[in-house]
Amino acid sequence: MSDEYSVRLYDEIDPENRPSLLEALIPVVGMIGFLAIGIGIYGMDPQFPLFWGITFTGLFSYYRFDTSWKELYDGISGGIVMGMQVIFILFIVYALIATWIHAGTIPMLMYYGLELLTPAIFLPMTAIITAVITFAIGSSWTAAGTLGVAFIGIGSGLGLPEPMTAGAILSGAYAGDKQSPLSDTTNLAAAVTDTDLYDHINAMRNGTVLAFVICVFLYAVLGIRASGSIPVDRVAEIQTALTGAYHITPLSLFPLVVTFALAIYGVSAIPALGAGVFSGAITSYALQGSAFDAVWAVAQSGTEPETGLAVVDGLLESGGMIGGAWAVTIAISALALGGMFERTGVIAVLAHHLGRLAQGAASLTGVTAVSAISMNALAAEQYISIVVPGITLGELYEEKGLKSENLSRAVEASGTVTSALIPWNSGAVFMAGTLGVGTFQYAPYYFLGFLSPLILVVMGLTGWNITYQQADATDAGVPTEEATPTAGGK
Repeated sequence: MSDEYSVRLYDEIDPENRPSLLEALIPVVGMIGFLAIGIGIYGMDPQFPLFWGITFTGLFSYYRFDTSWKELYDGISGGIVMGMQVIFILFIVYALIATWIHAGTIPMLMYYGLELLTPAIFLPMTAIITAVITFAIGSSWTAAGTLGVAFIGIGSGLGLPEPMTAGAILSGAYAGDKQSPLSDTTNLAAAVTDTDLYDHINAMRNGTVLAFVICVFLYAVLGIRASGSIPVDRVAEIQTALTGAYHITPLSLFPLVVTFALAIYGVSAIPALGAGVFSGAITSYALQGSAFDAVWAVAQSGTEPETGLAVVDGLLESGGMIGGAWAVTIAISALALGGMFERTGVIAVLAHHLGRLAQGAASLTGVTAVSAISMNALAAEQYISIVVPGITLGELYEEKGLKSENLSRAVEASGTVTSALIPWNSGAVFMAGTLGVGTFQYAPYYFLGFLSPLILVVMGLTGWNITYQQADATDAGVPTEEATPTAGGK
């Protein structure tokens, strides 16, 4: 594991300075309370409730834990540095969306998507296409920030609520991401648990496929209910507005082809998305006849299209790189608070006490899921939701005679996918900001986010796909026939 994801564990903290369980819970309860008051009661954005949490945690840690201001600052800076990739990606993706709209890439996808798709099949097809693309490129964020934006426009044109479309995009993106050997979270989960990458992927396959099949079925039901709700002339009206404002041609796909080709080739997200911005600017200049300075002004400040149709103008309006500041400030605030929790030992103490609740395979699986989801809420970063339980609980899995892929599957099935359900987590900040749909709006339709950890818990309770280091595992409290490797095992 690289130093980028280094965290302090329970045994590494000086017992004299280590918080008790009650002390560790106080700043956490404070954070939850501030968020509940600010967002739930007053309808505020998360920035200042998180700032209140930072202030309270800092004061409590200084006076109760005797933590110096320098240590607190080091925690804040460490949390932000850990999430620096998130911050860069947010800025780049906002610029990319603006340039792709201006280049005609997203309008072109909307134009032909409206022609080929219908309300009845749109949602399941969105989930399937997004899953395939994400599997190929290994990045749920890249898929959502490019193809996902176009699907939002197509779905709106077909009369489908944007939260439904966003839910289908996220289900497809995270399902593909969990099975891709190119995914950073997939590789991280295997690395921190000392599991072979393909053993980890194989262990996740049955649960992921089952959850995704259920998702596709549910989206098909939603799509059937939406059939017939689209006005007869709506598609033609939207297509006319698009052709009046943009030069609609397959050549507009150049930025998308460049970005996905680089991702498939193995180029990491930041340079691949950066290349997408430049190729979008070139396409704007070459195909749409935009002046050089106008192209970069759009990348910086966003688009304000005037197609003559208000619904299309709203769909294609974007904030550019400057518009990404709102999402970035939430990410920075949440990462800073998470860094303080890590530095003061709050995260390590909570993870340690959660681990003590585990008695057998069923409870250990459940504890892992709760631990990963808790880390998502506390650290606001999905990498921590993988690293902390992945390292903290490793010895318990070894003691129970469980293979390491049980742990790697548990942290990813419950950690990666639920990051998009917690509004201040970097995953949710990115998805909500990129797709233009609030976390609480898309959450009821993001079925994979609930099904993946639920199926994981069922695995623990039933012994399905739970694999052991030896065939005879009766000492671990399960029948021998349940202890042999199953289809999801090695």
